[in-house]
Amino acid sequence: MAMTRRNFLTRVGQAGGYAAAFASMQSLGLLPMKATAEESVLAASGIGKGIRIAVLGGGVAGLASAYEAKKLGYDVTVLEAKPHVGGRNWSARAGDVVEFVDGTKQPVTWSDGLYQNMGAGRLPSVHSNILSYCKELGVPLEVEVNTSRSSFLQSDKVNEGKPFVQRKVINDTRGNVSELLSKAVQNGSLDQELSSEDKQRMTEFLKVYGPLDMSGKYKGSDRADIKQYPGAGAQEMIVNDHTIPMHTLLDANFWNGVLFEEAWDWQATMFQPINGMQQISFGFERALGNAVIKDAPVTEIAKTSSGVRITYTKKGRSEHIDADYAICAMPLTILNKTKADLDPAHKTAVAAAAPAYRSAFKIAWESRRFWEKDYNLYGGLSFTTQGPSPIWYPSAKMMTERGVVVVGYMDEHDTKFNELTMDERFARSRASMEKMHPGHGHELEKPIYDAWKQIKWNEGSWVGAMSAQTYETLTTPDGPIFFAGDHTSHIVGWQEGAALSGKRAVQMISDRVKSKLA
Repeated sequence: MAMTRRNFLTRVGQAGGYAAAFASMQSLGLLPMKATAEESVLAASGIGKGIRIAVLGGGVAGLASAYEAKKLGYDVTVLEAKPHVGGRNWSARAGDVVEFVDGTKQPVTWSDGLYQNMGAGRLPSVHSNILSYCKELGVPLEVEVNTSRSSFLQSDKVNEGKPFVQRKVINDTRGNVSELLSKAVQNGSLDQELSSEDKQRMTEFLKVYGPLDMSGKYKGSDRADIKQYPGAGAQEMIVNDHTIPMHTLLDANFWNGVLFEEAWDWQATMFQPINGMQQISFGFERALGNAVIKDAPVTEIAKTSSGVRITYTKKGRSEHIDADYAICAMPLTILNKTKADLDPAHKTAVAAAAPAYRSAFKIAWESRRFWEKDYNLYGGLSFTTQGPSPIWYPSAKMMTERGVVVVGYMDEHDTKFNELTMDERFARSRASMEKMHPGHGHELEKPIYDAWKQIKWNEGSWVGAMSAQTYETLTTPDGPIFFAGDHTSHIVGWQEGAALSGKRAVQMISDRVKSKLA
């Protein structure tokens, strides 16, 4: 069967990854995708005057809902079960306590000024909606170094377990794939699939992309590995021409670590708020003022003849709010345990989706910033194919003495970490650091194990598989009850999805109000 350009590019991508396919597309005159711009709620100013909305849950979805509703004149009250806003988006620092549903408490004792984003940790530049909120709320941002070619990739199966520098793996892979493809082009294997002009253009491209020498061979490059860096006087650059064989790269199976940043919403530039991701939630809270009630878990959601009645506890007492509408932005794991006056379809949808929540965990340690001082490694992630992974180096407060580093950001159930004792979890995490940076595992101190499914009032990281019917039900209102959260978006697990779902809920309420006024 003849090979079309589409099939050819697909094979390039399979062999060399997204970067190879993307570069090939550029060489053939194709264009990359573009980001989309944020959208505003389309409603008349003051449309919410005299109308009350109860927002259940003070995470990003609930806060964005309340913020947009307040701008339109609605009387808004936010009920948050935790003593702080943010939901799954929170930043731990000295004095905080990581509390599990089983009563386990881990006091955070890191040095002053250090923190770790225990939930969301990145703001993609293509997520224009959440970035616009940061600007609007006065939340200053800094670059989050999501990837560094100086980071490491390690597998017990190759190189005697010693890690490779990422730049060498990436560029030796490109070189090997380019050499193989160049041979295929030159020996006529693709004569029926590519025109003569495309063959010539592809050959020239591979010489640059590989990079290949004039004979079409890959013999290493300064992109991959330098034996001696250039300096003053007679010190010239010497390139290491010892390359990683393709069979070794295939044995190592580094591809997830190499390609993780190639997803459209993981590419540079990434951002983070200065002093922690929770600054976004604090920005919303400042704008909402006394509309936010914390330490107020919802105990019942009931429909009434005029709207809804929300019952919650505060300081051990039961209180309630009567409102025209409710926006339920609680995690479905929590909503499923709450007495809620939902119709059968919505009850079924919540019950079906709640068990599908993933159980991501992070293991965070305080340490001397040896990765910077000893390895010239500033930000980014290193990956091991066996054991807790990745190692996520902090992007904040670079070149200072100490930092908080994550050694393991995975799923509990996929790795069976939920079956381990706390000491066993920390031991495995430390072992991953020792694999990547031998001799430095002992420098890790004051560990915190943050398992989102075990965190009180979260009980999950993000929803996994959800049927089309369940999603459709959860994205439609149940009478006066509307739903928000990243689970009601197609951007699951991101603040962008949560914020957009909040806007959408306010839009739907405003459309209903408008129809009643017509």
